[in-house]
This record gives sequence, C-alpha cells and structure tokens, in this order.
Amino acid sequence: MFVRRDVCKHNEAMYPLLFTPVYKDYIWGGNRIPRLYGRETSADVCAESWEVADRPEGMSIVRNGALAGRSLHGLVEEYGSDIVGRGRKTAVFPLLIKIIDAARKLSVQVHPDDESAARYGGEAKTEMWYVLDAEPGARVFVGLTPGTGPAQFREAVEKARLEEVLKPLPVRPGDAVFVPGGRVHAIGEGCLLLEVQQNSNTTYRVYDWGRNGRDGKPRSLHIEEALRVIRWRDAHPSLAEPAKAASLNGVLLQRILACAYFVVERIDLAARGLFRNSGAGFHTLFVESGTVAIEGGGVSEALSRGTSCLLPAALELYTIEPAQGKAAVIRTSLPE
Repeated sequence: MFVRRDVCKHNEAMYPLLFTPVYKDYIWGGNRIPRLYGRETSADVCAESWEVADRPEGMSIVRNGALAGRSLHGLVEEYGSDIVGRGRKTAVFPLLIKIIDAARKLSVQVHPDDESAARYGGEAKTEMWYVLDAEPGARVFVGLTPGTGPAQFREAVEKARLEEVLKPLPVRPGDAVFVPGGRVHAIGEGCLLLEVQQNSNTTYRVYDWGRNGRDGKPRSLHIEEALRVIRWRDAHPSLAEPAKAASLNGVLLQRILACAYFVVERIDLAARGLFRNSGAGFHTLFVESGTVAIEGGGVSEALSRGTSCLLPAALELYTIEPAQGKAAVIRTSLPE
C-alpha cells in the first residue's frame, strides 16, 4: 500500500514525471538514440537527448498526468522543496541529465569547478559518464599526462599535437567515468553515454581535431579561459569503482559513483521492488534494459528501455516492477 503525500499548499500530489526529450544536432552526433530506443524524431543527427533539463536552451516539459505541459523550471519555482528536496533552496533544478551519442570525437574541453567559476565566471560543472554502449575500441580521454603544465599544454595546442598529452581510457558498456570540474576531457567516437552533471552549460573548447563546423569554418576555441580553470595536478583518472552490490528479494542495488553533487546507482530487478525516499532530494530513473512499471502517488507509468523519469522529493514511496523477467535502471539522486 502506498502512502500518498499531498503537497498541502497546492492541494496536488506528486507522482512520477515524464518529460519530452530535447534533442541537439551537434556535428559529431549519430542516430543511435532514436534507433536503439524506438523514438520518433525528424532530426537526421541526434547527438544529445536532454532527458531532465532546466535550461533556457533546452527545457524539460512534463508530458504525463495532471502537470502535463508544465516546464521543469516552473515546477521548481512553484513547488520548491517538494521537487528538489527538503531544505534545499535553489532557483533551478540542480542537475542536467542527458544521453550522448558520439559518432565522431567530441572536442577536447574543460569546465570550471566551483572555485574557478566563482573566481573567473561561468557555471561550475562536474559530470560523470555511464557507458550504455560502446563500439569495439571505443575510448574516452580524461586528464593529462604527468608533467603537463600550461606551457606544454599551450604548445601542444598550437602544434595540433594535444592528443599526445591526453590520457586515453578504453571503455565498454557498464563502465563509469568521473569528470570533475577542471579535468581536461573528450569523448571518443563510438560511445553512447548517460551523462549526469551539475546544471551548467559552460564549456571551454581547447582542441577540435582540425575539423570545421557546418559553416566550413573552425569552431571557436577558449584557450585562455581553459588555462585558468584546468587542474594541473589532477589525480590520475581511472574508471569508477562501483561499491559492493546489495541484494534483497530479487532486487540488486549497486552504487556506481558518488560525489558532492550527485549519487548514481544501478538497480537490477528480477522482481517488484519497493523504494523509499527520505524527502531530502529527488530521484531520477533511466531504464537501461527491459521495460518497467513505475508506480507512486497513485499514478502508474510503463517505461520502456531508454526512458527517463523524475520522482519528486515529496513522493515518499514508489515501486519499480520489471514487465518481463528482468530489467536494469540507473538511478540518480542528491547526496544527503
């Protein structure tokens, strides 16, 4: 039996929220997102799908239930902690969750962390990648070779030899990579990723592999901005090491990665699972495999593979049930 918590001020109950994806057609993108997940889109290139986003350049709009047609930003403004979590005061939804399909390499880039953003401007951005699919030989680039400083970095950029100081990291499905603000990085071709990040769109591009944009001209670079925010003594990056999985009644829960901004877990289901939310923060779900039924707040939704869902903080209990045997879900939450 579900405990239904109403939003007393507005006399409305929270329930699992589904959003209309926002697609981006960046030049490096492919078409795996609509092809693998059975989505309808007229775009020839679908580089990114913004699944849960509170950005003016890509806003999530609710597509189900009583709140259909409302923007995520509007919900955060009106309902506040009932969406984001008890005691959390924020004008925007704190995370941006997206799917990335890299048919070609993304540019080499870096984002500011909290300290450098406060000092130099821009929005801080720490992110993580969970590998959904990867072609043979797929890799990402994270961090710099030991001994690389501003002078060596600038010279490598000017001589178009930056790849020589980047740290390549082979990846396969199920891997996770942590990219804190200040870490130089690039996603290689053949990667399909679920990205969880701080709500930011500040990117300093430092190298674009010698290619041109759609207008036939090189895309702009941000070398000076990048040099100010790069962590030159960055720890040696590696794949995230998931915690030991815990099993209960046909549900296997494993923490993939946790940091100051988000917690990412994998839930493997062979039976119906009942989950509790303390109210300290929201949960988001992404169905990695199978089909599941999500029920909470008196609302039930069927989610097929590749579908995302937001469970507001005020939704205290919810269930996830695999429709046919087994399913896997990636859950993101805020640290408590």
